Amino acid sequence: MNADAFTPKLITALREGYGWSKLRADAFAGVTVAIVALPLAMALGIASGAGPSEGLITAVVAGFLISALGGSRVQIGGPTGAFVVIVAGVIAEHGFAGLLLATFMAGLMLVVAGYAGIGRLMRFVPMPVVTGFTAGIAVIIASSQIADFLGLHAGAVPVDFAEKWSAYWHAAGTVNQAAVGLGAATLALIIFVRRMVPRWPAYLIAIVVASAVAAAFALPVETVGQRFPEMPTGLPQPALPHFSLALAREVLPSAFVIAFLAGIEALLSAVVADGMTGRRHRSGQELVGMGVANMASALFGGLPATGAIARTATNIRAGAATPMAGIFHALFLLLFMVAAGGWLAYVPMAALAAVLLMVAWGMSEADRFVAVVRTDRGEGSLLVLTFLLTIFVDLTVAIGVGVTLAALLFMRRMSETAGLVAIDVAEEPQLREALPEGVEVFRFTGPLFFGVASEMLEALRRMGQRPRAIIVRMERVPYVDTTGANALATFVRQARNNGTDVWLCGLQREPREFLSRTEPPFAGARHVAKWATALKTLRKVSGK
Repeated sequence: MNADAFTPKLITALREGYGWSKLRADAFAGVTVAIVALPLAMALGIASGAGPSEGLITAVVAGFLISALGGSRVQIGGPTGAFVVIVAGVIAEHGFAGLLLATFMAGLMLVVAGYAGIGRLMRFVPMPVVTGFTAGIAVIIASSQIADFLGLHAGAVPVDFAEKWSAYWHAAGTVNQAAVGLGAATLALIIFVRRMVPRWPAYLIAIVVASAVAAAFALPVETVGQRFPEMPTGLPQPALPHFSLALAREVLPSAFVIAFLAGIEALLSAVVADGMTGRRHRSGQELVGMGVANMASALFGGLPATGAIARTATNIRAGAATPMAGIFHALFLLLFMVAAGGWLAYVPMAALAAVLLMVAWGMSEADRFVAVVRTDRGEGSLLVLTFLLTIFVDLTVAIGVGVTLAALLFMRRMSETAGLVAIDVAEEPQLREALPEGVEVFRFTGPLFFGVASEMLEALRRMGQRPRAIIVRMERVPYVDTTGANALATFVRQARNNGTDVWLCGLQREPREFLSRTEPPFAGARHVAKWATALKTLRKVSGK
Protein backbone atom coordinates (compact mmCIF):
# COMPACT_ATOMS: atom_id res chain seq x y z
CA MET A 1 0.00 0.00 0.00
CA ASN A 2 1.16 3.55 -0.77
CA ALA A 3 2.65 5.18 2.33
CA ASP A 4 0.56 8.30 1.68
CA ALA A 5 -2.70 6.39 1.15
CA PHE A 6 -4.10 7.73 4.43
CA THR A 7 -2.49 11.14 4.42
CA PRO A 8 -4.99 14.01 4.02
CA LYS A 9 -4.47 15.88 0.77
CA LEU A 10 -4.24 19.14 2.75
CA ILE A 11 -0.99 17.93 4.33
CA THR A 12 0.35 16.88 0.93
CA ALA A 13 -0.55 20.27 -0.55
CA LEU A 14 1.10 22.18 2.30
CA ARG A 15 4.26 20.09 2.02
CA GLU A 16 4.51 21.12 -1.63
CA GLY A 17 4.64 24.75 -0.56
CA TYR A 18 1.88 27.25 0.02
CA GLY A 19 2.44 30.80 -1.09
CA TRP A 20 0.47 33.98 -1.64
CA SER A 21 -0.72 33.05 -5.12
CA LYS A 22 -2.30 29.79 -3.91
CA LEU A 23 -3.78 31.54 -0.87
CA ARG A 24 -5.40 34.17 -3.06
CA ALA A 25 -6.77 31.56 -5.49
CA ASP A 26 -8.17 29.42 -2.67
CA ALA A 27 -9.74 32.40 -0.88
CA PHE A 28 -11.48 33.53 -4.07
CA ALA A 29 -12.73 30.00 -4.79
CA GLY A 30 -13.85 29.63 -1.17
CA VAL A 31 -15.99 32.77 -1.16
CA THR A 32 -17.45 31.84 -4.55
CA VAL A 33 -18.52 28.42 -3.34
CA ALA A 34 -19.82 29.85 -0.04
CA ILE A 35 -22.12 32.19 -1.97
CA VAL A 36 -23.46 29.20 -3.92
CA ALA A 37 -23.72 26.98 -0.83
CA LEU A 38 -25.55 29.48 1.40
CA PRO A 39 -29.05 29.17 -0.12
CA LEU A 40 -28.55 25.48 -0.89
CA ALA A 41 -27.64 24.61 2.70
CA MET A 42 -30.73 26.39 3.99
CA ALA A 43 -33.02 24.82 1.40
CA LEU A 44 -31.67 21.31 1.91
CA GLY A 45 -31.96 21.64 5.69
CA ILE A 46 -35.63 22.62 5.37
CA ALA A 47 -36.37 19.92 2.76
CA SER A 48 -34.87 17.29 5.07
CA GLY A 49 -37.46 18.00 7.72
CA ALA A 50 -35.03 19.88 9.97
CA GLY A 51 -34.46 23.59 9.43
CA PRO A 52 -32.15 26.17 7.83
CA SER A 53 -29.92 26.23 10.92
CA GLU A 54 -29.12 22.52 10.67
CA GLY A 55 -28.30 22.85 6.97
CA LEU A 56 -25.93 25.76 7.55
CA ILE A 57 -24.26 24.09 10.55
CA THR A 58 -23.64 20.99 8.44
CA ALA A 59 -22.11 23.03 5.63
CA VAL A 60 -19.77 24.80 8.07
CA VAL A 61 -18.67 21.92 10.33
CA ALA A 62 -18.67 19.04 7.86
CA GLY A 63 -17.48 21.23 4.99
CA PHE A 64 -14.45 22.32 7.04
CA LEU A 65 -13.45 18.78 8.07
CA ILE A 66 -14.08 17.15 4.68
CA SER A 67 -11.56 19.56 3.16
CA ALA A 68 -9.13 19.38 6.08
CA LEU A 69 -9.06 15.59 6.41
CA GLY A 70 -10.26 14.26 3.03
CA GLY A 71 -8.37 12.59 0.22
CA SER A 72 -9.24 15.09 -2.53
CA ARG A 73 -7.65 18.45 -3.22
CA VAL A 74 -10.83 20.21 -4.31
CA GLN A 75 -13.76 18.32 -2.78
CA ILE A 76 -16.48 20.51 -1.25
CA GLY A 77 -18.67 18.79 1.33
CA GLY A 78 -21.93 19.56 3.04
CA PRO A 79 -25.61 18.61 2.96
CA THR A 80 -26.78 17.25 -0.39
CA GLY A 81 -30.04 16.25 -2.02
CA ALA A 82 -29.15 12.56 -1.77
CA PHE A 83 -29.83 12.66 1.98
CA VAL A 84 -33.16 14.48 1.91
CA VAL A 85 -35.30 11.36 1.69
CA ILE A 86 -33.50 9.26 4.29
CA VAL A 87 -33.10 12.18 6.72
CA ALA A 88 -36.78 13.11 6.52
CA GLY A 89 -37.72 9.47 7.10
CA VAL A 90 -35.46 9.09 10.14
CA ILE A 91 -36.74 12.33 11.71
CA ALA A 92 -40.35 11.30 11.10
CA GLU A 93 -39.84 7.87 12.68
CA HIS A 94 -37.21 8.42 15.37
CA GLY A 95 -37.08 12.18 15.91
CA PHE A 96 -34.09 14.46 15.50
CA ALA A 97 -32.24 12.63 18.30
CA GLY A 98 -32.49 9.44 16.25
CA LEU A 99 -31.06 11.24 13.22
CA LEU A 100 -28.06 12.55 15.20
CA LEU A 101 -27.28 9.06 16.48
CA ALA A 102 -27.69 7.53 13.00
CA THR A 103 -25.37 10.21 11.53
CA PHE A 104 -22.75 9.59 14.21
CA MET A 105 -22.93 5.81 13.65
CA ALA A 106 -22.67 6.32 9.89
CA GLY A 107 -19.53 8.39 10.47
CA LEU A 108 -17.97 5.54 12.44
CA MET A 109 -18.86 3.12 9.64
CA LEU A 110 -17.22 5.38 7.06
CA VAL A 111 -14.00 5.59 9.08
CA VAL A 112 -13.87 1.79 9.37
CA ALA A 113 -14.72 1.42 5.67
CA GLY A 114 -11.95 3.82 4.72
CA TYR A 115 -9.24 1.99 6.67
CA ALA A 116 -10.59 -1.39 5.50
CA GLY A 117 -10.18 -0.39 1.85
CA ILE A 118 -13.90 -0.59 1.07
CA GLY A 119 -13.63 2.63 -0.92
CA ARG A 120 -12.24 0.60 -3.81
CA LEU A 121 -15.31 -1.65 -3.74
CA MET A 122 -17.86 1.17 -3.93
CA ARG A 123 -16.88 1.85 -7.52
CA PHE A 124 -18.43 -1.50 -8.41
CA VAL A 125 -21.95 -0.28 -7.63
CA PRO A 126 -23.50 -0.26 -11.13
CA MET A 127 -24.31 3.04 -12.79
CA PRO A 128 -27.97 2.10 -13.51
CA VAL A 129 -28.53 1.55 -9.78
CA VAL A 130 -26.92 4.88 -8.85
CA THR A 131 -28.83 6.71 -11.60
CA GLY A 132 -32.08 4.99 -10.61
CA PHE A 133 -32.06 5.88 -6.92
CA THR A 134 -30.63 9.36 -7.60
CA ALA A 135 -33.46 10.08 -10.05
CA GLY A 136 -35.95 8.68 -7.55
CA ILE A 137 -34.59 10.98 -4.85
CA ALA A 138 -34.89 13.90 -7.28
CA VAL A 139 -38.58 13.15 -7.84
CA ILE A 140 -39.20 12.94 -4.09
CA ILE A 141 -37.36 16.23 -3.46
CA ALA A 142 -39.36 17.97 -6.19
CA SER A 143 -42.65 16.60 -4.89
CA SER A 144 -41.80 17.74 -1.35
CA GLN A 145 -41.54 21.35 -2.57
CA ILE A 146 -44.96 21.58 -4.23
CA ALA A 147 -46.70 22.88 -1.11
CA ASP A 148 -44.23 25.75 -0.64
CA PHE A 149 -44.01 26.55 -4.35
CA LEU A 150 -47.82 26.84 -4.62
CA GLY A 151 -48.29 28.30 -1.15
CA LEU A 152 -50.70 25.50 -0.18
CA HIS A 153 -52.19 25.22 3.30
CA ALA A 154 -51.88 21.43 3.40
CA GLY A 155 -50.99 21.07 7.07
CA ALA A 156 -48.59 18.29 8.03
CA VAL A 157 -47.87 16.63 4.70
CA PRO A 158 -47.33 12.83 4.90
CA VAL A 159 -43.90 11.39 4.05
CA ASP A 160 -45.32 8.66 1.80
CA PHE A 161 -45.19 9.72 -1.88
CA ALA A 162 -48.75 8.74 -2.82
CA GLU A 163 -50.24 10.12 0.40
CA LYS A 164 -48.30 13.35 -0.09
CA TRP A 165 -49.88 13.95 -3.49
CA SER A 166 -53.27 13.04 -2.09
CA ALA A 167 -52.82 15.79 0.53
CA TYR A 168 -51.83 18.25 -2.20
CA TRP A 169 -54.96 17.36 -4.16
CA HIS A 170 -57.22 17.98 -1.20
CA ALA A 171 -55.50 21.34 -0.54
CA ALA A 172 -55.65 22.48 -4.16
CA GLY A 173 -58.22 25.13 -3.30
CA THR A 174 -55.71 26.96 -1.05
CA VAL A 175 -53.23 27.92 -3.78
CA ASN A 176 -51.51 31.25 -3.03
CA GLN A 177 -51.24 33.20 -6.29
CA ALA A 178 -48.52 35.45 -4.92
CA ALA A 179 -46.41 32.44 -3.90
CA VAL A 180 -46.90 30.83 -7.32
CA GLY A 181 -45.89 34.02 -9.12
CA LEU A 182 -42.87 34.59 -6.90
CA GLY A 183 -41.74 30.97 -7.16
CA ALA A 184 -42.14 30.92 -10.94
CA ALA A 185 -40.25 34.22 -11.28
CA THR A 186 -37.44 32.86 -9.06
CA LEU A 187 -37.24 29.71 -11.17
CA ALA A 188 -37.13 31.72 -14.38
CA LEU A 189 -34.43 34.01 -13.00
CA ILE A 190 -32.25 31.05 -11.98
CA ILE A 191 -32.54 29.53 -15.45
CA PHE A 192 -31.83 32.88 -17.12
CA VAL A 193 -28.72 33.64 -15.06
CA ARG A 194 -27.32 30.13 -15.47
CA ARG A 195 -27.70 30.30 -19.24
CA MET A 196 -26.62 33.90 -19.85
CA VAL A 197 -23.91 34.38 -17.21
CA PRO A 198 -23.09 30.89 -15.87
CA ARG A 199 -20.26 32.17 -13.69
CA TRP A 200 -22.63 34.24 -11.56
CA PRO A 201 -24.21 32.70 -8.41
CA ALA A 202 -27.69 32.15 -9.86
CA TYR A 203 -29.23 30.74 -6.67
CA LEU A 204 -28.07 33.61 -4.47
CA ILE A 205 -29.06 36.27 -7.00
CA ALA A 206 -32.54 34.77 -7.35
CA ILE A 207 -32.99 34.47 -3.58
CA VAL A 208 -31.89 38.08 -2.97
CA VAL A 209 -34.17 39.43 -5.72
CA ALA A 210 -37.14 37.36 -4.56
CA SER A 211 -36.64 38.47 -0.93
CA ALA A 212 -36.39 42.11 -1.95
CA VAL A 213 -39.52 41.92 -4.13
CA ALA A 214 -41.52 40.16 -1.40
CA ALA A 215 -40.50 42.77 1.19
CA ALA A 216 -40.92 45.80 -1.09
CA PHE A 217 -44.44 44.85 -2.20
CA ALA A 218 -45.46 43.25 1.10
CA LEU A 219 -46.45 40.06 -0.72
CA PRO A 220 -48.58 37.67 1.37
CA VAL A 221 -46.08 34.80 1.22
CA GLU A 222 -44.55 32.74 4.02
CA THR A 223 -40.90 33.44 4.80
CA VAL A 224 -38.18 31.37 6.45
CA GLY A 225 -38.38 33.52 9.59
CA GLN A 226 -42.11 32.94 9.95
CA ARG A 227 -41.66 29.16 9.86
CA PHE A 228 -38.34 29.06 11.74
CA PRO A 229 -38.19 31.97 14.18
CA GLU A 230 -34.75 31.04 15.54
CA MET A 231 -32.26 31.81 12.79
CA PRO A 232 -28.58 30.86 13.27
CA THR A 233 -26.03 33.47 14.27
CA GLY A 234 -23.17 31.06 15.00
CA LEU A 235 -22.34 27.49 15.94
CA PRO A 236 -23.92 25.77 18.95
CA GLN A 237 -21.94 24.02 21.67
CA PRO A 238 -21.05 20.44 20.70
CA ALA A 239 -22.76 17.62 22.58
CA LEU A 240 -22.84 13.84 22.26
CA PRO A 241 -26.01 12.44 20.64
CA HIS A 242 -28.48 10.72 22.93
CA PHE A 243 -27.59 7.03 23.05
CA SER A 244 -29.49 3.91 24.03
CA LEU A 245 -29.17 0.36 22.76
CA ALA A 246 -32.81 0.31 21.73
CA LEU A 247 -32.49 3.50 19.68
CA ALA A 248 -29.18 2.33 18.18
CA ARG A 249 -30.81 -0.90 16.98
CA GLU A 250 -33.72 1.02 15.49
CA VAL A 251 -31.58 3.49 13.53
CA LEU A 252 -28.87 1.00 12.49
CA PRO A 253 -30.39 0.32 9.02
CA SER A 254 -30.67 4.06 8.42
CA ALA A 255 -27.06 4.53 9.53
CA PHE A 256 -25.96 1.94 6.96
CA VAL A 257 -27.88 3.75 4.22
CA ILE A 258 -26.42 7.12 5.24
CA ALA A 259 -22.90 5.66 5.21
CA PHE A 260 -23.50 4.02 1.83
CA LEU A 261 -24.88 7.20 0.26
CA ALA A 262 -22.14 9.35 1.78
CA GLY A 263 -19.47 7.00 0.47
CA ILE A 264 -20.95 6.70 -3.02
CA GLU A 265 -21.61 10.42 -3.44
CA ALA A 266 -18.21 11.41 -2.06
CA LEU A 267 -16.28 9.04 -4.31
CA LEU A 268 -18.38 9.94 -7.36
CA SER A 269 -17.70 13.61 -6.71
CA ALA A 270 -13.97 12.92 -6.21
CA VAL A 271 -13.83 11.01 -9.51
CA VAL A 272 -15.53 13.89 -11.31
CA ALA A 273 -13.03 16.28 -9.72
CA ASP A 274 -10.14 14.07 -10.84
CA GLY A 275 -11.43 14.24 -14.39
CA MET A 276 -11.61 18.03 -14.26
CA THR A 277 -8.20 18.59 -12.61
CA GLY A 278 -6.08 15.67 -13.80
CA ARG A 279 -5.33 14.82 -10.18
CA ARG A 280 -6.01 11.58 -8.31
CA HIS A 281 -7.86 11.31 -5.01
CA ARG A 282 -7.18 8.87 -2.15
CA SER A 283 -10.37 6.89 -1.73
CA GLY A 284 -9.51 5.45 1.68
CA GLN A 285 -8.65 8.82 3.22
CA GLU A 286 -11.67 10.40 1.55
CA LEU A 287 -13.95 7.99 3.40
CA VAL A 288 -12.06 8.52 6.66
CA GLY A 289 -12.40 12.29 6.37
CA MET A 290 -16.07 11.91 5.45
CA GLY A 291 -16.61 9.74 8.51
CA VAL A 292 -14.98 12.20 10.90
CA ALA A 293 -16.97 15.05 9.33
CA ASN A 294 -20.27 13.23 9.85
CA MET A 295 -19.46 12.44 13.47
CA ALA A 296 -18.58 16.09 14.08
CA SER A 297 -21.75 17.25 12.31
CA ALA A 298 -23.80 15.09 14.67
CA LEU A 299 -21.96 16.55 17.68
CA PHE A 300 -22.94 20.07 16.60
CA GLY A 301 -26.54 19.11 15.81
CA GLY A 302 -26.09 18.99 12.03
CA LEU A 303 -27.19 16.65 9.25
CA PRO A 304 -25.38 13.93 7.27
CA ALA A 305 -22.84 15.30 4.80
CA THR A 306 -20.95 14.12 1.75
CA GLY A 307 -19.17 15.47 -1.29
CA ALA A 308 -21.30 17.81 -3.39
CA ILE A 309 -20.58 17.41 -7.10
CA ALA A 310 -22.02 20.76 -8.20
CA ARG A 311 -20.24 22.74 -5.48
CA THR A 312 -17.00 20.84 -6.11
CA ALA A 313 -17.20 21.69 -9.83
CA THR A 314 -17.84 25.34 -8.91
CA ASN A 315 -14.77 25.25 -6.66
CA ILE A 316 -12.61 23.94 -9.51
CA ARG A 317 -13.92 26.48 -12.03
CA ALA A 318 -13.26 29.27 -9.52
CA GLY A 319 -9.57 28.32 -9.49
CA ALA A 320 -9.14 26.30 -6.28
CA ALA A 321 -5.55 25.12 -5.82
CA THR A 322 -5.64 23.13 -2.57
CA PRO A 323 -8.07 21.87 0.11
CA MET A 324 -7.72 25.30 1.74
CA ALA A 325 -10.43 26.49 -0.68
CA GLY A 326 -12.93 24.18 1.02
CA ILE A 327 -11.80 25.40 4.42
CA PHE A 328 -12.26 29.01 3.30
CA HIS A 329 -15.72 28.10 2.00
CA ALA A 330 -16.70 26.85 5.48
CA LEU A 331 -15.24 29.92 7.21
CA PHE A 332 -17.01 32.33 4.85
CA LEU A 333 -20.30 30.49 5.47
CA LEU A 334 -19.78 30.91 9.20
CA LEU A 335 -19.10 34.62 8.65
CA PHE A 336 -22.33 34.93 6.65
CA MET A 337 -24.26 33.22 9.47
CA VAL A 338 -22.84 35.57 12.10
CA ALA A 339 -23.15 38.77 10.05
CA ALA A 340 -26.37 38.16 8.15
CA GLY A 341 -28.25 35.45 10.05
CA GLY A 342 -31.13 37.81 10.78
CA TRP A 343 -31.53 38.79 7.13
CA LEU A 344 -31.95 35.16 6.10
CA ALA A 345 -35.33 35.16 7.84
CA TYR A 346 -36.78 37.30 5.02
CA VAL A 347 -36.22 34.66 2.33
CA PRO A 348 -39.62 33.48 0.93
CA MET A 349 -40.31 29.76 1.19
CA ALA A 350 -41.55 29.80 -2.43
CA ALA A 351 -38.13 31.05 -3.56
CA LEU A 352 -36.33 28.28 -1.67
CA ALA A 353 -38.75 25.78 -3.23
CA ALA A 354 -37.72 27.07 -6.67
CA VAL A 355 -34.06 26.51 -5.76
CA LEU A 356 -34.78 22.93 -4.72
CA LEU A 357 -36.75 22.26 -7.88
CA MET A 358 -33.63 23.20 -9.85
CA VAL A 359 -31.51 21.00 -7.58
CA ALA A 360 -33.90 18.10 -8.18
CA TRP A 361 -33.75 18.61 -11.94
CA GLY A 362 -29.95 18.55 -11.83
CA MET A 363 -29.97 15.36 -9.75
CA SER A 364 -32.39 13.58 -12.07
CA GLU A 365 -29.82 13.21 -14.88
CA ALA A 366 -32.73 12.88 -17.27
CA ASP A 367 -30.52 12.54 -20.36
CA ARG A 368 -28.57 9.64 -18.86
CA PHE A 369 -31.78 8.05 -17.57
CA VAL A 370 -33.33 8.03 -21.05
CA ALA A 371 -30.09 6.89 -22.70
CA VAL A 372 -29.74 3.83 -20.43
CA VAL A 373 -33.39 2.84 -20.89
CA ARG A 374 -33.05 3.07 -24.67
CA THR A 375 -29.63 1.44 -24.96
CA ASP A 376 -29.95 -1.77 -22.97
CA ARG A 377 -33.12 -3.61 -21.97
CA GLY A 378 -31.60 -5.36 -18.95
CA GLU A 379 -29.88 -2.31 -17.47
CA GLY A 380 -32.84 -0.13 -18.40
CA SER A 381 -35.21 -2.42 -16.49
CA LEU A 382 -32.83 -2.40 -13.52
CA LEU A 383 -32.71 1.41 -13.56
CA VAL A 384 -36.50 1.78 -13.76
CA LEU A 385 -37.07 -0.77 -10.98
CA THR A 386 -34.59 1.00 -8.67
CA PHE A 387 -36.22 4.33 -9.55
CA LEU A 388 -39.75 3.09 -8.73
CA LEU A 389 -38.69 1.32 -5.52
CA THR A 390 -37.00 4.53 -4.33
CA ILE A 391 -40.18 6.53 -4.89
CA PHE A 392 -42.89 4.13 -3.79
CA VAL A 393 -41.22 1.76 -1.30
CA ASP A 394 -38.00 2.73 0.44
CA LEU A 395 -34.49 3.83 -0.43
CA THR A 396 -32.96 0.98 1.58
CA VAL A 397 -35.01 -1.58 -0.33
CA ALA A 398 -34.21 0.10 -3.65
CA ILE A 399 -30.45 -0.04 -3.08
CA GLY A 400 -30.51 -3.65 -1.81
CA VAL A 401 -32.70 -4.93 -4.62
CA GLY A 402 -30.87 -2.89 -7.25
CA VAL A 403 -27.39 -4.09 -6.29
CA THR A 404 -28.58 -7.72 -5.98
CA LEU A 405 -30.29 -7.71 -9.37
CA ALA A 406 -27.29 -5.97 -10.94
CA ALA A 407 -25.05 -8.76 -9.66
CA LEU A 408 -27.41 -11.40 -11.05
CA LEU A 409 -27.57 -9.58 -14.40
CA PHE A 410 -23.79 -9.43 -14.52
CA MET A 411 -23.46 -13.14 -13.73
CA ARG A 412 -25.99 -14.04 -16.42
CA ARG A 413 -24.03 -12.06 -18.99
CA MET A 414 -20.76 -13.58 -17.85
CA SER A 415 -22.27 -17.03 -18.21
CA GLU A 416 -23.34 -16.16 -21.76
CA THR A 417 -19.76 -15.32 -22.72
CA ALA A 418 -18.24 -18.37 -21.01
CA GLY A 419 -18.48 -21.98 -22.06
CA LEU A 420 -16.85 -25.15 -23.31
CA VAL A 421 -16.58 -25.46 -27.10
CA ALA A 422 -14.93 -27.96 -29.43
CA ILE A 423 -11.96 -26.57 -31.37
CA ASP A 424 -12.23 -26.75 -35.14
CA VAL A 425 -9.03 -28.31 -36.52
CA ALA A 426 -9.09 -25.87 -39.43
CA GLU A 427 -8.89 -22.92 -37.02
CA GLU A 428 -5.71 -24.13 -35.29
CA PRO A 429 -2.48 -24.44 -37.33
CA GLN A 430 -1.06 -26.70 -34.60
CA LEU A 431 -3.82 -29.22 -35.28
CA ARG A 432 -3.24 -29.61 -39.01
CA GLU A 433 -2.06 -33.13 -38.49
CA ALA A 434 -4.89 -35.46 -37.59
CA LEU A 435 -5.58 -36.01 -33.93
CA PRO A 436 -5.06 -39.49 -32.54
CA GLU A 437 -8.18 -41.55 -32.82
CA GLY A 438 -10.56 -41.03 -29.94
CA VAL A 439 -9.06 -37.70 -28.74
CA GLU A 440 -11.12 -34.52 -28.58
CA VAL A 441 -9.83 -30.97 -27.94
CA PHE A 442 -12.01 -28.37 -26.22
CA ARG A 443 -11.46 -24.81 -25.07
CA PHE A 444 -13.09 -23.26 -22.00
CA THR A 445 -13.45 -19.49 -22.24
CA GLY A 446 -14.29 -17.14 -19.39
CA PRO A 447 -14.50 -17.63 -15.61
CA LEU A 448 -15.42 -21.12 -14.42
CA PHE A 449 -17.91 -20.15 -11.72
CA PHE A 450 -21.25 -21.36 -10.45
CA GLY A 451 -23.12 -19.51 -13.19
CA VAL A 452 -21.57 -21.69 -15.91
CA ALA A 453 -20.81 -24.87 -13.97
CA SER A 454 -23.52 -26.90 -15.70
CA GLU A 455 -22.06 -26.04 -19.13
CA MET A 456 -19.29 -28.62 -18.78
CA LEU A 457 -21.68 -31.44 -17.93
CA GLU A 458 -23.96 -30.42 -20.78
CA ALA A 459 -21.01 -30.52 -23.20
CA LEU A 460 -20.14 -34.02 -22.00
CA ARG A 461 -23.73 -35.14 -22.53
CA ARG A 462 -23.79 -33.72 -26.07
CA MET A 463 -20.78 -35.76 -27.16
CA GLY A 464 -22.77 -38.96 -27.51
CA GLN A 465 -19.94 -41.44 -28.18
CA ARG A 466 -17.31 -41.17 -25.44
CA PRO A 467 -13.75 -40.37 -26.63
CA ARG A 468 -10.64 -42.04 -25.24
CA ALA A 469 -9.26 -38.70 -24.00
CA ILE A 470 -10.39 -35.09 -23.75
CA ILE A 471 -7.94 -32.19 -23.80
CA VAL A 472 -9.44 -29.06 -22.19
CA ARG A 473 -7.52 -25.89 -23.03
CA MET A 474 -7.97 -23.35 -20.21
CA GLU A 475 -5.65 -20.49 -21.15
CA ARG A 476 -8.67 -18.18 -21.26
CA VAL A 477 -10.02 -19.06 -17.80
CA PRO A 478 -9.07 -16.22 -15.42
CA TYR A 479 -10.95 -17.46 -12.37
CA VAL A 480 -12.33 -20.65 -10.81
CA ASP A 481 -14.63 -20.71 -7.79
CA THR A 482 -15.63 -23.58 -5.52
CA THR A 483 -18.76 -24.44 -7.50
CA GLY A 484 -16.81 -24.35 -10.74
CA ALA A 485 -14.15 -26.65 -9.27
CA ASN A 486 -16.87 -29.02 -8.10
CA ALA A 487 -18.45 -29.04 -11.58
CA LEU A 488 -15.02 -29.71 -13.09
CA ALA A 489 -14.52 -32.62 -10.67
CA THR A 490 -17.95 -34.02 -11.62
CA PHE A 491 -17.09 -33.62 -15.31
CA VAL A 492 -13.80 -35.48 -14.82
CA ARG A 493 -15.42 -38.21 -12.69
CA GLN A 494 -18.20 -38.87 -15.20
CA ALA A 495 -15.72 -38.89 -18.07
CA ARG A 496 -13.43 -41.37 -16.30
CA ASN A 497 -16.38 -43.59 -15.40
CA ASN A 498 -16.88 -43.90 -19.17
CA GLY A 499 -13.21 -44.66 -19.77
CA THR A 500 -12.23 -41.12 -20.83
CA ASP A 501 -9.12 -39.37 -19.48
CA VAL A 502 -9.23 -35.59 -19.05
CA TRP A 503 -6.18 -33.33 -19.55
CA LEU A 504 -6.26 -29.73 -18.30
CA CYS A 505 -3.86 -27.51 -20.19
CA GLY A 506 -2.57 -23.95 -19.87
CA LEU A 507 -4.10 -22.99 -16.53
CA GLN A 508 -3.34 -19.44 -15.41
CA ARG A 509 -1.64 -18.94 -12.06
CA GLU A 510 -4.67 -18.21 -9.86
CA PRO A 511 -6.90 -21.03 -11.21
CA ARG A 512 -3.92 -23.41 -11.07
CA GLU A 513 -3.19 -22.56 -7.42
CA PHE A 514 -6.88 -22.86 -6.52
CA LEU A 515 -7.30 -26.27 -8.19
CA SER A 516 -4.04 -27.54 -6.68
CA ARG A 517 -5.65 -27.13 -3.25
CA THR A 518 -8.69 -29.24 -4.15
CA GLU A 519 -9.00 -32.91 -3.22
CA PRO A 520 -7.73 -34.55 -5.36
CA PRO A 521 -5.58 -31.84 -6.98
CA PHE A 522 -6.90 -30.57 -10.34
CA ALA A 523 -10.21 -32.33 -9.67
CA GLY A 524 -8.70 -35.70 -10.60
CA ALA A 525 -7.62 -34.62 -14.08
CA ARG A 526 -4.09 -34.61 -15.48
CA HIS A 527 -2.48 -31.19 -15.76
CA VAL A 528 0.18 -29.94 -18.16
CA ALA A 529 1.37 -26.45 -18.96
CA LYS A 530 0.78 -26.69 -22.71
CA TRP A 531 -1.90 -28.55 -24.59
CA ALA A 532 0.66 -29.64 -27.18
CA THR A 533 2.39 -31.68 -24.45
CA ALA A 534 -0.79 -33.61 -23.77
CA LEU A 535 -1.34 -34.12 -27.50
CA LYS A 536 2.23 -35.39 -27.96
CA THR A 537 1.87 -37.84 -25.08
CA LEU A 538 -1.44 -39.17 -26.37
CA ARG A 539 -0.05 -39.61 -29.86
CA LYS A 540 2.96 -41.50 -28.50
CA VAL A 541 0.66 -43.80 -26.51
CA SER A 542 -1.46 -44.42 -29.57
CA GLY A 543 1.65 -45.18 -31.61
CA LYS A 544 0.93 -42.37 -34.05
